[in-house]
Amino acid sequence: MSGGHATRIRQALTLSLAFALLTWIILSSALAGDDFAFRQSRIRLEDGVYYLDATIDSSFSEEALEALNNGVPLTIVIHLQIRRVNAWLWEDSLLDRQMRYAIRYKPLSERYEVYRLPGTSGRGFETREAAIRALGELQNVQLIAQDKLDQEEDYELQIKVFLDIEELPLPLRPMAYLKPSWKLSSEWNKWPLSP
Repeated sequence: MSGGHATRIRQALTLSLAFALLTWIILSSALAGDDFAFRQSRIRLEDGVYYLDATIDSSFSEEALEALNNGVPLTIVIHLQIRRVNAWLWEDSLLDRQMRYAIRYKPLSERYEVYRLPGTSGRGFETREAAIRALGELQNVQLIAQDKLDQEEDYELQIKVFLDIEELPLPLRPMAYLKPSWKLSSEWNKWPLSP
């Protein structure tokens, strides 16, 4: 076999592998559902300050649940932004905050615990389902003072929820980076916020 022919075969194989990988990534993204979905949300104005109450349904993968049952804490991040409607990409947000919550199983007490980070203690639950439900309950989250909003502009609250892979134990991270079952996230959800 000539050197030129072997080079062409290697190039064709490389292109085929690259195409297969790209197809797998696209299909994985397309098949992935909303792992965190907002069942209900309410923004209320109280004493000149906006507050958020919301319920998030969490749908963890089997791998994540297995890790949780084996004592691995799972951390979710709730990313909140308040931006002008149709804002340019480079415009600053009026609010840009990340709230971090963790859920863990404590084998000695056979209980699940949900707590806000930073911190190490929180509310205890008898069942995993009750703990996951509590993980998605947001109450009285202070957003922004009404006087920070321009009366002439329209604003929206944007929220995204995702599993923080960086908080997993080091031995689990390489697998979590590569497997779609660990890339748990919602889309950006948007609600109008009127001054």
